[in-house]
Formats: sequence, C-alpha cells, structure tokens
Amino acid sequence: MRKFSKKGSNRAGYGWITLSIALLFMIGGCGGGTPPPSLPTKAKSSVEKNKERTAKVAEKKEPEEKEEAEYSYNPAGKPDPFKPFIQLGSRGGSRTAPLTPLQKFDISQLKLVAIITTSEGNIGLVEDATGKGYFLKKGTWIGKNDGKVTKILKDAVVIQEVYQDIFGQTKTNEISLSLHKTEEGGES
Repeated sequence: MRKFSKKGSNRAGYGWITLSIALLFMIGGCGGGTPPPSLPTKAKSSVEKNKERTAKVAEKKEPEEKEEAEYSYNPAGKPDPFKPFIQLGSRGGSRTAPLTPLQKFDISQLKLVAIITTSEGNIGLVEDATGKGYFLKKGTWIGKNDGKVTKILKDAVVIQEVYQDIFGQTKTNEISLSLHKTEEGGES
C-alpha cells in the first residue's frame, strides 16, 4: 500500500484548477461576438460620393467663417514682444565708422612713451603691451570707453571719457597719461 503525501496532492489539485480556468477563458473568447456588418448591395459611384463630400465641406465652411470674423487682435497699448526689456544706450553716439586700433585697448594698457613738439601742436606717442607704437593728436579717439584726446601737454596727455551712470546721467571722466621720467645717473 502506498501513501500519498499531502504536498503532492495539493500540487496536482492546483494544476487541475489552473488548467480548467485557462480552458474556460479560451472557450469564452471564441465566437459569440457580433457579426461583421453586411456589405451594401448597391455600391455608389465615385462621382456621387464626391458630390456628397463637397456638399458636406461647403456646409462646414460657413460656420468657420463666422468664427473667424468674431475675433480681431488690437495691439494698441500692448508691449511689443520682440522689443528687448533693457535698452542699452549707445556710448558716445551712434557711429558707423569701424573702431581704430587704439579703441580696442583699455587706456590702462597703454603707456605714454614720448611727446613730440611741432609747429602745429604736440603729438603724443603711446605704446601697447607688445611694444607697438601709436601717435596721438588732439581729437584722437582712444580706449574702449570712447575716450577722446583733449590736451597734449609737454609731459602728459589728457583724455576725456563721456559715459552714462546707472541713473542715466551723463558724466565725464578725465584720465591723464604721464611721461615716466628717468633720473640722471640712475635707471628707471
């Protein structure tokens, strides 16, 4: 006589239950649906179908035209969405001429090397960091902040910059480039 363990019989029972549920779903899924609609016995010609479509489209267009006429955009009093929020003022007016080499340097990067005295007036000679020299006359534009040479003295060049402060007020700044004097008998 053989004894069956409870574990084996439980497994077999669960297997039969699972199999019967699966069969029920498969049987329920087959057939029993609604039949497909029957095809019309008399087919309409393509000309008749096109006439019906154009009639429907013509009926739909009339209400759309009425909706478009109801709305209109009035930009009066509204801000321009393409205009920047912050307006940057031009420095020293609007120029169309390209920048000179002296306007590409900051004034602090230039060193006054010599002043030449002529019959027409004094001429200053400045040097950039690479050693390249530039001549300055009265009225020459110099520096990134649109400075203008106003005076050339025998030992200095006076440059005037006009700018706007944060409150929009026009201010002037005078910058003086002085000659570096060497003492006799010593080095600079």
